[in-house]
Amino acid sequence: MITVSNLAIQFGKRVLYKDVNIKFTPGNIYGVIGANGAGKSTLLKAISGELEPNKGTIEMGPGERLSVLSQDHFQYDQETVLNTVLMGHTTMWEVMKEREALYCKTDFTDEDGIRVAELEDKFAEMGGYTAESDAAALLSGLGVKEAKHNQLMGELSGKEKVRVMLAKALFGNPDNLLLDEPTNDLDLDTVQWLEQYLSEFEQTVLVVSHDRHFLDSVCTHTIDIDFGKVTMFAGNYSFWYESSQLALRQAQNQKAKAEEKRKELEEFIRRFSANVAKSKQTTSRKKMLEKLNVEEIRPSTRKYPGIIFQMEREPGNQILEVQDLKAVAEDGTLLFDNVSFNIEKGQKTVFLSHDPRAMTALFEIIMGNREAQGGTFSWGITITQAYLPLDNTAFFQSEKNLVDWLMQYGEGNEVFMKGYLGRMLFSGEEVLKKVNVLSGGEKMRCMIARMQLRNANCLVLDTPTNHLDLESIQAFNNNLKLFKGNILFASHDHEFIQTVANRIIELTPNGTIDKLMEYDDYISSDAIKELKARMYGEGA
Repeated sequence: MITVSNLAIQFGKRVLYKDVNIKFTPGNIYGVIGANGAGKSTLLKAISGELEPNKGTIEMGPGERLSVLSQDHFQYDQETVLNTVLMGHTTMWEVMKEREALYCKTDFTDEDGIRVAELEDKFAEMGGYTAESDAAALLSGLGVKEAKHNQLMGELSGKEKVRVMLAKALFGNPDNLLLDEPTNDLDLDTVQWLEQYLSEFEQTVLVVSHDRHFLDSVCTHTIDIDFGKVTMFAGNYSFWYESSQLALRQAQNQKAKAEEKRKELEEFIRRFSANVAKSKQTTSRKKMLEKLNVEEIRPSTRKYPGIIFQMEREPGNQILEVQDLKAVAEDGTLLFDNVSFNIEKGQKTVFLSHDPRAMTALFEIIMGNREAQGGTFSWGITITQAYLPLDNTAFFQSEKNLVDWLMQYGEGNEVFMKGYLGRMLFSGEEVLKKVNVLSGGEKMRCMIARMQLRNANCLVLDTPTNHLDLESIQAFNNNLKLFKGNILFASHDHEFIQTVANRIIELTPNGTIDKLMEYDDYISSDAIKELKARMYGEGA
């Protein structure tokens, strides 16, 4: 349990929030949301003790242990992978080290014997005798192969380190767990494993994430940082989003009477209460939602970018034909082979693979930026493409300001381009910033604006939610659901795939798995799992 009392945090004259009084209780998972800069990560840092608040106190239950997902991926480079995870339970690790040191003594005394007995009792109480197997199970669940468990952390890739640090945070069943962007750099299978793990976790969890499906799957409550306040709502992200949009529509409709508004909100709460079957602790959340005061629902101050893709011309019947395509990575790894498919009108196709380099290679090949190691492809004569590459670095090695940069990619004067940038939330003097100093999220919004100028009838998107905040992801997702043309995309965002894709093509070293079905059905199908095992030549 974590009790926050009269918390206030400010930087200089800027007040993030004040008078925060919240109690986080065991058995609940709290999703922390808010616009960029609202103070989501700051709240977690204050709770962990990394940041000293300007005012107030933060307390945990007596003897409770706090675990935090570390963002420092180099801190343990000289430790083995398994030991790094074991160090997540600080007290047990200290007992282990003292116990080992005593057993190694050549002049072992009676006092040492008494101390060892005490340590053995503590070690047993904390589950020390199964600690290594428990840590190994966590690592395996997170996709770190057993062969790497005794390697040094410094020998791992960045993505592998992320998984080890997550295992370290989860290890030992901590009483209180703080997770800041835990799904970053995890593949879809591993995110699914983490969702299942947390759904069975009975302690207190606070999580910051841009993954909407993850938040919806695990969270019992939403902590919204807005209006300079930290407010708790019963329910997951989707409930918060839909209720805030409803409140916004009501606020815009000045003619609506107060009683009509109340009835509409109460009906919305009843509907949503009955539709939380996929979420954790359904019964308790339903009761909380039914008790929710409708006056608590307010329009958010968040700004959503205006992402609107329009087609200049209707696509013909021939979209894209691919025949026997093959791609090999620079290190010699076979990414895919014997890949053949024909994209038909209206299809929105997600591409999957165990190796994310496969999707990038495919997109780069069909966009003419990379040579295939075999096979052919041809676009229909009516098709125009707009491409969002995974790596956009080359586009921003320029001293141009945002307006001049965007004018390279479309027709229109300065006023027209400023309007486009305004829709993407660049206002005032921001449009005169040089593009080489933009953040990752700002660059992505510029790339999306560039795509919109093409008025293409086929969108090619390589991991489009990278670096975007929840508001941009939601706006992007909403428009792609309505887009009438074709979409070819790769993503690690479950909700994005489930709500956009109507066709799934998985690229393997032995051809494709090609299905017209929803993503949720695809990942839950035993037949698909067996097929994947054969296509990859390994356990799926």
